[in-house]
Amino acid sequence: MALSWLSYTCIAILLATVYIRKRLSVRTSQLQRDAEAEKPGRLRLDDGLTASERQLRAKLVAAIPHIIITPDKATEFKESMNAYWDQKACEVPPACVVQPRNVWELAQAVKILKRDFDLRVERAKATGEAVESIFAIRGGGHSAVAGASSIKGGVLIDLSLFKQVVPAKDGRSVVIGAGCKWIDVYSELEREGLVVAGGRNSAVGVSGLTLGGGLSFFSPQYGFVCNNVLEYEVVLADGRIVTASEQDKPDLWRALKGGGNNFGIVTSFTVRSFAAKNVWSGFLYLLPWKAPGVLSAFHTFVARTLAGELDQRLDPYAAGPLACFTYLQSVGIQAISVHLAHTAPDTKRRGWPECWRSSGFQKLGRVWSTLNTRSLVGATDELGVLNPPGRRQEFATTTIKNDKLTLEATHKAYRDAIPKIKKHGIKGMNWTLVLQPCLPSWARTGDVNPLGLDEGSDEPLVNVQFTVNWALEQHDEVVRAITKEAIEQIDAFASEHGTGHRYRYLNYCAAWQKPFESYGEDNLNFLKGVSEKVDPEGLFQRGCGGGFKLAS
Repeated sequence: MALSWLSYTCIAILLATVYIRKRLSVRTSQLQRDAEAEKPGRLRLDDGLTASERQLRAKLVAAIPHIIITPDKATEFKESMNAYWDQKACEVPPACVVQPRNVWELAQAVKILKRDFDLRVERAKATGEAVESIFAIRGGGHSAVAGASSIKGGVLIDLSLFKQVVPAKDGRSVVIGAGCKWIDVYSELEREGLVVAGGRNSAVGVSGLTLGGGLSFFSPQYGFVCNNVLEYEVVLADGRIVTASEQDKPDLWRALKGGGNNFGIVTSFTVRSFAAKNVWSGFLYLLPWKAPGVLSAFHTFVARTLAGELDQRLDPYAAGPLACFTYLQSVGIQAISVHLAHTAPDTKRRGWPECWRSSGFQKLGRVWSTLNTRSLVGATDELGVLNPPGRRQEFATTTIKNDKLTLEATHKAYRDAIPKIKKHGIKGMNWTLVLQPCLPSWARTGDVNPLGLDEGSDEPLVNVQFTVNWALEQHDEVVRAITKEAIEQIDAFASEHGTGHRYRYLNYCAAWQKPFESYGEDNLNFLKGVSEKVDPEGLFQRGCGGGFKLAS
C-alpha cells in the first residue's frame, strides 16, 4: 500500500530530528573539505605581524618562555587555535599564546602587557593615533563572536590549565578554575554528590557564561549563575592578585556579576553548592505545523508566574521551556524541538512531573521524545552534542514581554528569513529561533547584580535568541545581515506594540549589540566607575580586544 503524504512527511521530520541530535559526520563531504581548506593550519600564521607585535612577543618569550606558544611550535599552536567552538575564531591567529600554569605566572604576563600598553598609550598621545588592542583572554572559547576570545596578531591568554574543581569540606561551596567547562565541573561534583547552578550545555566554559550573567536549569530556584558566586580571584591590570567578595572589594564583586572581562582576569570562582539530584529533562520533537500550538503552550506556561492561583504558579523546579524552531538548509525542511526540565522529579512516580503534565506541551502530538530522568552530566551533554565545534556560528538576541502577538511576530521573523537563506544558497545552514523565559524574579534571587532586571514589575519576559551555524566563510556577512534583520524586525514590532524590553543577555549578543547599555544608565555608570577605579589606565577597556566593552 502506498504511503500517505502525511506518512512521508513524518518520516522526513523523524530523519531531520535524528540529524539534529547526532550531527551526522560530514568530514568526507565536499562542504567539510571546503571548510577544512579554510582552517588555520592552512594559513601562514606568522604573516602580517607589525614590528610592535613582534617586539611584544619577543618580550614575553624572553621573560616567560616556558608558558609561551609561538607559531614555530606548529603542533601546539595549531591545537590551541583549533580549541575554539566557533570555526571563525579558529581563523584568527595571534602572534603567540600565553598559557600560564598558575595565577603568579599569569600576573607576570599581565605586568608585561601593561608596560607595553602604557608605552603605546604614550606614543599615541604624541602621534594622535588610536591605541590598538594587544591581547585577548580565552576561558572555554565557546563564544559565537569571533573576536570575543581571539585576536589577530596580538597575544592570546589561554586559561585552559586553570582546571581545578575543589569542593569545600562542608559541601556548601566549590572553587572552580576559570579554564573549566561545565562538563569538568559537573563530572567532578557528581562524585561528591554535589552540584552548582551552572550552564545547561556541558561544552560551554565556566568563565564566559558566569561573567555574562548565566542562565541555568536552577535559575527558577537560585537565580542567575552570577548570583551564586561568593568570591572571585582576579588579576588586576597592575598585576595584583585580589579576592573580590561581598566583604572584600564588594563593588568589584558586584561588577563581575554580568560585567564581562572589563575589570581584570578572573582565575577562579567560589560558587555556592548543594546536594545533587537527578533531573528530568529532554526534548520533544514535533512537526513544523505544530508551531501555533507550541507558541500557545509556551505563552500559557510562562504566564503562570502571574496567575495568582496556588495550583497554577510556576513550579520553582521547572526549567524552561526552550522552544526551538529550526530550518535545515541541507535537507530543505523545518523542525520543532522543545526542551523541558525539572530539577527535583518525584523518584516514586514515573513520567512527567505534574507542572509539565498539566501544561499544553503534554497535549501536543510529537514525533519523538527524549524526556527521561538522568544525571546533570547526562542532561547537559544532550544539549552539548547538538551543536559541536567545527562550524561557523552566529548569535543575536533581544528581550520581549510574554505577549502572544509578539511571540507570533517573533516566529514570523524566523520564517521570513528562510526565503533569504534559500536565495543566497547558504550551504549547510541551520537557522534556529529559541524562545525561553527570562524572569525578573531570577535577578532578585541570590546576590545583587548590575543586570537591571530587578527594576520594574514581575511581569515575565521572554529571551529571544537566534543561534545559527553554517559551513563556509564566503557566507559570513550575509548570515550576519539576515540575523540582524530578523532581530530588528522583532524589535520594531515590539516597540510599536509596547511589548519590548531593554535587557539584552550578554552571552547571546551579536558583535553589533550593546548589552551594557541594556542594563540601564545607573548600572552602566556603576560598571564604568568600578572599571576606572581598578584599571585607571584602561588596559581592559582598550588593551584587551575581546568581549563587550563598557565604552562601546
